[in-house]
Amino acid sequence: MKYILLFFTTFTFAQQTQFVDFKNVSGKLSLNAIEKSISGTVDYQFEVLKPIDTIKIDAKNMDFSNVQIDNKEVIFVNTGKELQIISNFQKGENHLTFQYTAKPKQALYFVNMEHSEVQIWTQGQGRYTSNWFPSFDDVNEKIVFSLGITYDTAYQVVSNGILENKIATGTQTYWQYKMEKPMSSYLLMLAIGKYDKKEFHAKSKIPLEYYLEHKDANRFEPTYRYSKRIFDFMEKEIGVKYPWEVYREIPVRDFLYAGMENTTSTLFATRYVVDSIGFEDRNYTNVDAHELAHHWFGDLITAESSTHHWLQEGFATYFAALAEREIYGDDFFYSKLYDTAQQLKFASRTDSIPVLNAKASSLTFYEKGAWALFVLHESIGDKAFKKAIKNYLKKYAYQTVNTQNFFDEIKKVADFDLEKFQKTWLESTIFDTPTANTLLSKNKSIQVRLEVDKLKKTALTEKENFLSKTLKSDVYYTVKEAIVNQLENEKYETKKALLLLAMQTNDIQVRQAVAGSLSKIPEDFRTEYDTLLDDKSYQTQEVALYWLWRNFPEHRTRYLNKTINWIGFNDYNLRTLWLSLALSTPNYTENSEALITELIAFSSTKYEATTRQNALEKLVAFKIINDAVLSNLVSATTHHMWQFSKFGRDTIRLLVKNQEMRTSFERILINLNPDEQFQLKRLLAEEVKK
Repeated sequence: MKYILLFFTTFTFAQQTQFVDFKNVSGKLSLNAIEKSISGTVDYQFEVLKPIDTIKIDAKNMDFSNVQIDNKEVIFVNTGKELQIISNFQKGENHLTFQYTAKPKQALYFVNMEHSEVQIWTQGQGRYTSNWFPSFDDVNEKIVFSLGITYDTAYQVVSNGILENKIATGTQTYWQYKMEKPMSSYLLMLAIGKYDKKEFHAKSKIPLEYYLEHKDANRFEPTYRYSKRIFDFMEKEIGVKYPWEVYREIPVRDFLYAGMENTTSTLFATRYVVDSIGFEDRNYTNVDAHELAHHWFGDLITAESSTHHWLQEGFATYFAALAEREIYGDDFFYSKLYDTAQQLKFASRTDSIPVLNAKASSLTFYEKGAWALFVLHESIGDKAFKKAIKNYLKKYAYQTVNTQNFFDEIKKVADFDLEKFQKTWLESTIFDTPTANTLLSKNKSIQVRLEVDKLKKTALTEKENFLSKTLKSDVYYTVKEAIVNQLENEKYETKKALLLLAMQTNDIQVRQAVAGSLSKIPEDFRTEYDTLLDDKSYQTQEVALYWLWRNFPEHRTRYLNKTINWIGFNDYNLRTLWLSLALSTPNYTENSEALITELIAFSSTKYEATTRQNALEKLVAFKIINDAVLSNLVSATTHHMWQFSKFGRDTIRLLVKNQEMRTSFERILINLNPDEQFQLKRLLAEEVKK
């Protein structure tokens, strides 16, 4: 016990990084998809800066063996959260090796797929890499990582850095990856799946690798349409060459977020894998640019604590906006800033936490952080801003930073009141609307948008001519969308002419706004509304089909026949909608069992969570419930995506209020796996307590 007491005494006064500097680590790992486990040998090189008796490595729910310092066994304590190495450490270099095994509860995910295949991927930020690899939750400890992974030869394996070696031995292949520069542990990653890969080179000769599942080969161009252009733009705009050896982008199933900037190898959600139609509603451009920007702002320089998180998210959001400006133009750029300004202004009524606070919301860190940079950029000028950014990145490369570090570089290039700036944009929760509007008004479309918004409470008869003229003009589409949204609560007879004008713009987004604004479609607008079914937008088609089916029962067969082959996004939004509508249309099909079977299949584990939830919602709503549906619903409660597992729990809570449903759930218990049984028993017990 004395060693542990000494440990706590030591760490009362200082963080470990002041006593020990971990330089590099190599790991040789293997994964078992059936057991959902990982194991391996780890080799750390570290330097003791000051004498210390205990060194800790974050390691959650792991087992350790053969723990050695310089090839000699050493006393260690496994707390379940940390591996603590106990010795009389003196100044100098040391070599730590050990073996470990783990069945991670989070941060390493095994996603089952069709044909008994699997995808395996990690998420370190917000989940802690120390769940799957013994490492450091403290971002200030930066290390050079090198991972070797052995896995089934049929799969691609990706980790951080350059692929140094690849050795196939029968059914297994060893992949050796190596970083050249240090990074924080939350950026460590691995991804395993069956992928096709296309390789390019940036203007700066950096290798670019873009991955897709083989089934999505024909979606490569729309998915990665602007990826290389974004990379080249980002290097030029930031003024500092991409700081790593290679850049990869890999879509993974059931990803927790839109994307994650793991150093050299970004993972992103498969919802952004789109065809040319899907691109109109759900493209990867912004996420692509955001995660790439993080490779400078987050990976190269890392905020020393959550208080300064805006130095990562605000910067990545702003530079992504600049990349979109390069691609889509000024109107797009200013329109997005206008929209986020409205969100921030509304949120400031209740949000009492400013940017410079570890507990700030995502909206604050990302969007208000980006707005702060926009204001700063506009205030000091492009030349000074770029010079400060360049100096800041070069001075603190591969280190951690705080807001003052950034401000110090601004002071060197501009005479600007940073104290006032910090109070207004980083310490106040009030959004500075006057300054925002002044900057936004440099754009002509925003000038018109502000005029439109001023008319919100004006009677339609008084503003109709202005709105009509605006809809006929070539003003940016977001202004026309705003007009359609403003008309939503007006009587149909008074707004019909304006709706027709909006439809005649032939702009997909404006027409989509019309589609969503009419839940009750008058007969004399039906023919016009019907044309929405032909728009090249899966989102518009989904909304239009549903409301046409609801409003015009006598035309349901025609609508269903027209849309019988629709699939939609890769979450099958149109197919699951069509199946539910077809099954709810009397006498439409004589083959309802086949349609039911197909819809139930979409709720099974071989599909992603969004598809499964789409299908389950419709099956429950239309009371198409059998044991397979109930089992798939229980399975949802064990999913790693909290939104989907919550949906499963909430739906079961509603269903078990019905005694017949409760009996059905109790009957299937025996066929469930242990995790599913645990969740269902707990939900059944909840209802009994009530």
